[in-house]
Order: sequence, then C-alpha cells, then structure tokens
Amino acid sequence: MNDTVIVGVDGSPSSLAAVDVAAREALLRGACLRIVHAFSRPTDLDPMIHGVLARAEQRAHDRAPGLEIARTVASGETLTVLRSESRHAVLTVVGGRGHGGFGGLLLGSTVVQLAAHGHGPLLVVRGRPDPEGPVLLAVDGSPAGDAAAEFAFAEGALRGAPLVAMHVWNTWSEPTPYEGPADPLNVVVDLDRLRQRHQRLLEETVARHRDARPGVAVELRLERARVRHALLDASREAQLVVSGARGHGGFTGMLLGSVSQALLYHAGCPVAVVRGTE
Repeated sequence: MNDTVIVGVDGSPSSLAAVDVAAREALLRGACLRIVHAFSRPTDLDPMIHGVLARAEQRAHDRAPGLEIARTVASGETLTVLRSESRHAVLTVVGGRGHGGFGGLLLGSTVVQLAAHGHGPLLVVRGRPDPEGPVLLAVDGSPAGDAAAEFAFAEGALRGAPLVAMHVWNTWSEPTPYEGPADPLNVVVDLDRLRQRHQRLLEETVARHRDARPGVAVELRLERARVRHALLDASREAQLVVSGARGHGGFTGMLLGSVSQALLYHAGCPVAVVRGTE
C-alpha cells in the first residue's frame, strides 16, 4: 500500500530537518509517516531507539499533530534498507548530509543510486530552511521528465503553490540536424527553428498534465543558457525543484552528470527526483 511517507533518520541535524519536511508531506497526502534507521553495529541500537528516534518522532508530532507515525529499525547498509522501505512508500525523504547509519548520504553514489534504483519519488532536503516560492519543474521531454511533470503538478496542488515549468536549451546540448553540403566545417544552426522546437517541447509537456490540475497556476519559462547554472539560479526562488531521474537533450545523463550533482549539492531548496515508468 503506497500510503506511507518514509524518512531516513540518523540523528544528524540534516536528518531531523528531513523529519519536519516528511511530516508535512505525509500530512498533505493524508498518509502515515514511517521513520527509518539503518544500523550496522548492535551497540548503536539502544541509544538510537531511546534517544534520536524518540526525538524525531516528537518533532513529527509537533510539526503535524495527529499524524500517524511508525518506526522501522533495520540492520543493513543504508542504500539497501532505504530501497527496500521505498517499495511501500509514496515518497522517500532524506536529509542532505548525515552521519551514523546514514553517514555521508550525499557523498559518493548513495543518493544517485537511490534515485536511479529506488521505488517512487525521492525528496532530498537541502538549501534554505522553510523555503517559499513556486514549485520549479525541470522540463526535458524524457519519459522520466514526464513523470516528474505529473509529480510537480501534484505538489503544486498539495502546497497551493504556482508551478514554474522551465526548459533550458543551448546549441551544444544536443546534435542539431544540418541540411546542407556534406562539409563538417560548414555548420549552420537555425536558432529560430531550434528555439521553436524547444518551445513546443515545453508546451507539450505542460499540456499533458495541466487539465488534471486546473487549479495550479503555471508559468512557462524557456531559457537559452547553461542548464546547470540556470536551474541553480531558479532554485533560489523556489520551494522545491522537481526533475526526472534520467533525461536527454539539455539534461543529458540526469542524475549521472554535472547537472544532477549541482542540484543535489547546491540547489537553494529541496530537490525531488522522480523515476519514469520502465
């Protein structure tokens, strides 16, 4: 049953901040909250259960009174535990930095692997506390990006927030068909044609989901710029950035390359990663 929001907790300030966000997300969805801790040494178990997890649960109650809350304490590696728990969750929430059972969560490939191989959307809590502004959707035209669009519209409706659907393009982000003499040095880019194509991609992505959420105000934003820099700038005025787990075109290698790493490390607000249907 996908009526649970899970949050990974290790006692770090970042993970406790994630509890606050997860409690709000669970309340918005009418879901229950499950606080998850992974441990590798039994000697760490009692202090965690009677200390950190109790404080985390109290924070969740304070943030969302009346919320149904459960705990899961599991022996195993962080990624394995979270992947397993995410099978039964509508959303998985983790902090941007951790220690103990979730040590170094954003160091190395843990979050990337969870985003790529977990189940359901992943929300990484980072950036400024209690951010305000629109939900920012990174549009790329991929199947995962389409799933991200659906999630972003739903988040806008849940939060009562407007949606900024942003597509960034540039002349080096993907091969551009050239219709002319077969001379590799004779490269001509039709900027107007390219811009129109990206504008259609943006409009078509939004059109597929707008009717299902008519109450969400949408701004279409098409920018010719470096993808990473444009998204990071926009995230400083957003309350949430939503992206697909894999992209193409201007978002080549999403969550495997520099754009994804920049979002996870430097976005000015939480980042939600949504996997497409396989």
